[in-house]
Amino acid sequence: MSSVNVSEDASPANINLKQLKEAIPAECFQSSATTSLLYLARDIIYAAALVYTALQIDSIPSPWLQAVAWLAYTFAQGCVGTGLWILAHECGHGAFSPYKGLNDFVGWVVHSFLLVPYFSWQITHARHHRYTGNIARDVVFVPPTETELKEGNHRLSKLLEHAEDTPLVTLARLVQFQLIGWQVYLVSNATAGKKSLPDTDNATTSSTTANHFTLTSRLFSPSQRWSVLLTDIGLLLTFGFLYFVSTRVGVKTTLLLYLVPYLWVHHWLVAITYLHHTHPDIPYHTEETWTFTKGAMGTVDRSCMGFIGRHFFHEIVDYHAVHHLFPKIPFYHAERATHAITPLMGDRYMEAKNESFLGSLYSTFKSCNYVAERRDEKNQAGTGQLFWVLKRE
Repeated sequence: MSSVNVSEDASPANINLKQLKEAIPAECFQSSATTSLLYLARDIIYAAALVYTALQIDSIPSPWLQAVAWLAYTFAQGCVGTGLWILAHECGHGAFSPYKGLNDFVGWVVHSFLLVPYFSWQITHARHHRYTGNIARDVVFVPPTETELKEGNHRLSKLLEHAEDTPLVTLARLVQFQLIGWQVYLVSNATAGKKSLPDTDNATTSSTTANHFTLTSRLFSPSQRWSVLLTDIGLLLTFGFLYFVSTRVGVKTTLLLYLVPYLWVHHWLVAITYLHHTHPDIPYHTEETWTFTKGAMGTVDRSCMGFIGRHFFHEIVDYHAVHHLFPKIPFYHAERATHAITPLMGDRYMEAKNESFLGSLYSTFKSCNYVAERRDEKNQAGTGQLFWVLKRE
């Protein structure tokens, strides 16, 4: 596990959102439809060029070279697809342009093409931003607590057994996590906090489902059903398009052109989100002690993806803390905004450096098992902060 480098300047413990916002140049909050559309056009050109090139692979005489070419294509297209995914994510936050209609249209088209439920996920992702770091109400990668595990000793034993897994078993679990973690979340709301669902008075209560596709899902209020319907229409159109493509180039080629890059895309997005919010030095907070600013600052910027992260992933790996504080700042202003607030945040700004992305993913997945509330040494009262209980070496 790499160490976290913090800003050298001390900062007041009670730094607030207003002070942070005032430190950021006003132009960082301004999005440009032209700039964003140019990035979108660039990524679409990349994707189209890769597809055109891939359609020539079968003409390569050597099957071994064909296999290498397909591997290169699927990896590269996965990187490009991740960039497109991130641009649609910008749309969902209103950071793509000043125009809500344009944001939602672009986001719906791009995310639907990537089989992401745009409006449905936009709704639940907003809850993640609203409650980041809240052990009860966050919706993404909320860890089990020591108290919860002790209520069912068999679960605790199982978790501790996993902590002692061999590297091969840990790797197998990680691969499973990366391959289907996103899909499991979409269909079951897995890893969400116990109180992450909307208030029952406002939510649809006639259903026990908590997925992103059903109009009566408990994730949504009755007024949001039209958004879920539009989401589903977008996904059905994409399935129809893929079926049409398969009738022209064949099922095998369609799977290589689309399915394998799709898996790469969601591998990257699951890993990126997980590493942004999971680190031994990042606490979760109880409902009583949590605040929006505490939660938003409980993220890690990771400078470990090099050219791929900065060019294809639109720097989402490098500058995520400022995104949680001010999600309407477009990604192309995130670096400048981050540099503006780090002196004020002091040691509350967390940045992991000198690490490999995949190495950090593996070590974090193996080490971070569950969280326990830290106690005040003087009176043994709970501090409201829950830290990771790490694997014992």
